[in-house]
Amino acid sequence: MARTMDDQHPHSSAAPALRRLLDLLASGAATEDFAEVLADARRQGAPTAVLAEIDDATWLALRVHRTMRQHRRREAELTALFDTAGDLAASRDLDAVLQAIVRRARMLLGTDTAYLTLPDQAAGDTYMRVTDGSVSVLFQTLRLSLGDGLGGLVAQTARPYATPDYRTDERFHHTGEIDAGVLDEGLVAIIGVPLLLGGQVIGVLFAADRSPRAFSPDEVALLCTLAAHAAIALDTAKALADTRAALAELNTANAVIQAHSAAVQRAERAHDRLTDLVLRGAEVPDVAAAVAALLGGEVGVRDAEGLVLAGRTPGADGLADAVAASRAEGRAVRVGDTWVCAVLAGQEPLGSMVLHDRPDLDDADRRLFERAGVVTALLLLLRRSVAETENRVRGELLADLLSAPDRDPAGLTARGRRLGVDLGRPHLVLVAMVPAADRARLAGAASRYLFGSRGISAEHGETVVLLLPEDGATTPGDAAGLAAERLARLAGVPVTVGAGRVAAGPVALAAAYAEGLRCVRALGVLGRSGDGASAADLGFLGVLLGDGHDVAAFVGATLGPLLDYDARRGTELVRTLRAYFECGGSLTRAKDELHVHVNTVVQRLDRVEILLGHDWNHPERSLELQLALRLQLLAEK
Repeated sequence: MARTMDDQHPHSSAAPALRRLLDLLASGAATEDFAEVLADARRQGAPTAVLAEIDDATWLALRVHRTMRQHRRREAELTALFDTAGDLAASRDLDAVLQAIVRRARMLLGTDTAYLTLPDQAAGDTYMRVTDGSVSVLFQTLRLSLGDGLGGLVAQTARPYATPDYRTDERFHHTGEIDAGVLDEGLVAIIGVPLLLGGQVIGVLFAADRSPRAFSPDEVALLCTLAAHAAIALDTAKALADTRAALAELNTANAVIQAHSAAVQRAERAHDRLTDLVLRGAEVPDVAAAVAALLGGEVGVRDAEGLVLAGRTPGADGLADAVAASRAEGRAVRVGDTWVCAVLAGQEPLGSMVLHDRPDLDDADRRLFERAGVVTALLLLLRRSVAETENRVRGELLADLLSAPDRDPAGLTARGRRLGVDLGRPHLVLVAMVPAADRARLAGAASRYLFGSRGISAEHGETVVLLLPEDGATTPGDAAGLAAERLARLAGVPVTVGAGRVAAGPVALAAAYAEGLRCVRALGVLGRSGDGASAADLGFLGVLLGDGHDVAAFVGATLGPLLDYDARRGTELVRTLRAYFECGGSLTRAKDELHVHVNTVVQRLDRVEILLGHDWNHPERSLELQLALRLQLLAEK
């Protein structure tokens, strides 16, 4: 068969060119070498169809070439990431791991430099932690204020940022110091990505070139992955440092425990000896002598009133500050050449102990001295029992005062003075009530409640009455509430307490008792058993219960916000509220009574609700308001 002219042409086939393209792919030739294949075919006069086939094959070969190059790059990236992960798993040297991460970032992105910055919490700025490829000492020692430069933008937004030309980029805050460092290093294109740990930026990883360059999304993603490894390395290093510190503390604590074990056992044996003294009926001087012998010094003891119970102590004035300091610290304190320990029952001061001639008291002996304070507290609590017995005697005085205050006021006052009770001084009368079956428990609780307060208590009728010296710092209502709470805790049953007014003298105190009795009964009627209050706390009911019938105070307490508002603004809220109640709550009738538009009435009542609270129109509250309005109206006539 005859061959065509194309078949006879020496370059009528594309096969040689295709083989050459495959050779170029196999050898990893440069991209421009592939174009030479088509150019050679044109120069040799290949047919148009062959040139088209070679052109298509060249395009396909370039695609394969790019794919292979991407795969090789990805392989190199994955290898670097695996190596970095291996470094994290095998290395305990944070500096070495961070240096490897920065070096790989520079290598994989093909940049001139790479570096990592971390915050300095103490200085309040960031610093260069690791650099690779840097030649400028000024750049390597650069410190960046928080929020400045490209790194500041990355730290604030927790997002990566790249700039092809740092010098002309206005997206971030330029400073002279940072720009000078970048200029000295010769950097132009910079990319920074955050080191994130739990959503918090703990550093920034950078890569930079000394010529303009646009960073691809793949390069940004790769640098973010390396930054994640760096964050893990920093977190791991911190965890290891914390673990080492914890182990060091445990070792130190263990050494301290072992070193003091014998001393603690000695202190416990001394405590047992002191406790045995108490059980055998020893007195405070016996305990003081035993402690002095154990510690090789001289011991003195005072009670809470400053009375010397044993040994030698400084004057009460000089001792007070030291006792207060010991009570606050919960330990014995040193004052000059002496040691002072507060003697406490819980938080209640019972007295103090003083140790002389042992300025060098070590920890073990100090604990022994403090244990002696506990034992002394036990003895003083026994003294409290004696005081409670005395309270019963004083209680008889209180019972006589309440039964017949007019019979012999002067005699009652003199009798009280002999028992240490000044009836001429202002006192607060509290009347406590429980069910009859629990009254004995309440009486005992009242005695314990008053210990150390110079108050007295007594059963009287169906109540237990407490007479306390007035301190001027607590209102009768607050005192009643506090007493109800503490007496309930001591007695184990709910206790209702009514307070009379502060009074002085037998007759006035008896009247205050009568007011407190009415108050405590009113609390029961109101369903407030277990509560404490005075007549002033019961609103308009308190006006009826109190002997003084302080109408002005009740009106002021009930309508005060409205009265003040009217006085300041020249409004008529009080008049509007009175008209509203007198019209049976009808807005229409009220607006006719006031000669205003109904919207004006509504607006005024809205203001009333703001001033008095949303419950102003509830039955109980409205009753108080109506009574106060009527009393105010009567007072003005």
